[in-house]
Amino acid sequence: MVKRTSFEGDACPIARSLDALGDWWSLLIIREALFGLRRFGEFQSKLGMAKNILSVRLRSLVDHGILATAPASDGSAYQEYVLTPKGRGTFPILVALRQWSEEFDDHPKEIATVLVDRAKHRPVKKLEMRAEDGRLLTPADTMLKPRPPRRRSA
Repeated sequence: MVKRTSFEGDACPIARSLDALGDWWSLLIIREALFGLRRFGEFQSKLGMAKNILSVRLRSLVDHGILATAPASDGSAYQEYVLTPKGRGTFPILVALRQWSEEFDDHPKEIATVLVDRAKHRPVKKLEMRAEDGRLLTPADTMLKPRPPRRRSA
């Protein structure tokens, strides 16, 4: 397998996040974990991934603190993969990708599912970027500025 360039030390937070999340298999594994899959065999069966690729991706997600291993919940000798708080924090990222696809896909009617609120069974509202005061923001309303230098402790 070809080794990817690491963005771990990059100053850009998007590049840094791609270091952990930047391949499609990892995002699909996280998607399935968000919907309750926990075992290697479940991921392999659902995603149809080669076992060696799945092993590498799971190890990387554990190394990045997105998944953790835990003893099997049924008491068997197996281990399970569980989302950490960092892993559960990817939920809005996956929702944003889903909603982008639903809006811009060439064949949106072919998308097999709709994301709905479990309590009300109504579609989830499109994600919005808002300013601290509640204003809806577009890319033109935002900019990047340098982070203030860290204060040295005495």
